[in-house]
Amino acid sequence: MPARIDIFLDLDGTLIDPKPGIVGSILYALNKMGRADPPSAEELHWAIGPSLRTTFAHLLDGCRAEDAVAYYRENYRRGAMYDCVVYAGIPEALALLAGAGHRLHIVTAKPHVFARPIAERLGLAGLVAGIHGPELDGTRDDKGELLAHVLAAEAIAPERAVMIGDRRFDMLAAAANGVPGIGITWGYGTAEELEQAGASLLCHAPPELGRAVAAVAGGLQRR
Repeated sequence: MPARIDIFLDLDGTLIDPKPGIVGSILYALNKMGRADPPSAEELHWAIGPSLRTTFAHLLDGCRAEDAVAYYRENYRRGAMYDCVVYAGIPEALALLAGAGHRLHIVTAKPHVFARPIAERLGLAGLVAGIHGPELDGTRDDKGELLAHVLAAEAIAPERAVMIGDRRFDMLAAAANGVPGIGITWGYGTAEELEQAGASLLCHAPPELGRAVAAVAGGLQRR
């Protein structure tokens, strides 16, 4: 029988497509900051995954990133945070994983004060045991630190868990904490990015998540 494990799930680009709300809020902030040549929405795909402070430090050459974060959140709180959709097949995949006895946790770079109402609005909160993200002041912005915090707070053994995400930040956080990583390719990271960051295996569609987790759980059981 496959091992029952704790599954850490990235949110943006893994469970939901948040592009309109995130990109729209970035562009709003850049406009407020007076940037004369903002990138196009299509040029900002890379910004879905990193922390906001990392994103704005890059976009503004390290200048006034905190001001940009404040403008971003001004727009985000006005409703842009809900400008996102759940990927097709995700609710069913999560229900199957939970039904198999696994415990699910959302672990996201999005501050938990935003992640929780978004997950509730989209019907995902009832499928997971917990929703974890950094604080608004930047505490645990680093995903490796966030995952370490969740492991300790929930008393989860790294060797009985797996991280699922679409960006290298997810795989690097998993590796830093001794947790296997499953990279998914329907989000904003590439297969090459995920493999280079140490993904144990790749999953190409939500209905395949159950098999991917079973493969990793089987390996954990043999340790």
